[in-house]
Amino acid sequence: MIVNLISDTVTKPTPAMLEFMMNAEVGDDVFKQDPTVNALEERVAKMFGKQTALFFPSGTMANQTAIKLHTQPSEQVICDKFAHIYNYEAGGVSFNSGVSCKLIDGDKGMFTANQVREAINPNAFYYSQTSLVAIENTTNKGGGACWDFNELEKIKAICDEYKLGYHLDGARLWNALVAKQETAKQYGSLFDTISVCFSKGLGCPVGSMLIGDETIMEQAIRVRKLFGGNMRQVGYLAAAADYALDNHINRLADDHKRAKHLGDALEKSSLIKKVESIETNIVIFNVADGVDENKFVSKLAEKDILLISMGEGKLRMVTHLDFTDAMLEKTVNEIERLEL
Repeated sequence: MIVNLISDTVTKPTPAMLEFMMNAEVGDDVFKQDPTVNALEERVAKMFGKQTALFFPSGTMANQTAIKLHTQPSEQVICDKFAHIYNYEAGGVSFNSGVSCKLIDGDKGMFTANQVREAINPNAFYYSQTSLVAIENTTNKGGGACWDFNELEKIKAICDEYKLGYHLDGARLWNALVAKQETAKQYGSLFDTISVCFSKGLGCPVGSMLIGDETIMEQAIRVRKLFGGNMRQVGYLAAAADYALDNHINRLADDHKRAKHLGDALEKSSLIKKVESIETNIVIFNVADGVDENKFVSKLAEKDILLISMGEGKLRMVTHLDFTDAMLEKTVNEIERLEL
């Protein structure tokens, strides 16, 4: 039994999802003639209380499109130093949009409204113009942490005051909605644009969505084309997302529960110095002083348990659709008996 805890992107479609995909009615989405894609876009836009949604092959492309829609070259995006758009999108902020990032030193990938206010550049010609605030919920490098919605509302007020765009990288927003018992419409009421991913916790093979109101989204399909994101009979993939929305959201609570069990086992191990607080499906921890983190990873790999290093001495496990109770039991047992 191989236990893959590298990411929640390693999941494969369930047999029921595959059957649903193969029965999808499809057409050419470049001509907006794929009925399954069109229906999914309408459904997700309505979920968030927005006018428009557009299907993308990846969350990175959806985020990069949003940044392009909100900014002009030479401007600046405010985000956390742990933000996915800064760390894991290959410098796309600068390459695709010609803008820079003003990094905030937040707490587990989250920052305050006061920090946003302090990060806004003065209105002088020799400063880069601040034009966008980008939030990530849940936070990847922050260990799947969920934002306080009240703080998000305070940041929204500052964005309105300074006429800044407000984008949500919601790659794992589904996890936050389940963990915090919040709704998609709450987030739709705050953010100008929102990206959501179907290929992480929801178990789809491919797919993300960018959501927004008509004015900001007017050029989204053009930018997607510019980035090479046009697709043809993509309804097969959209059908997977449609199935996941009906069947795989509530079960995210199981992933969160299993992640906490992993955290408990790690905290009891003498090989571990610190386990970050666990809210959703990501477990981030540091090995004890004198313990070789690479050896820790390789020893578990010998037992067919796979995880990764995130750098800065942090290791990560991510629970997901294909991580079962039997796999949890095996992983906990191996952590308890692990010796280096």
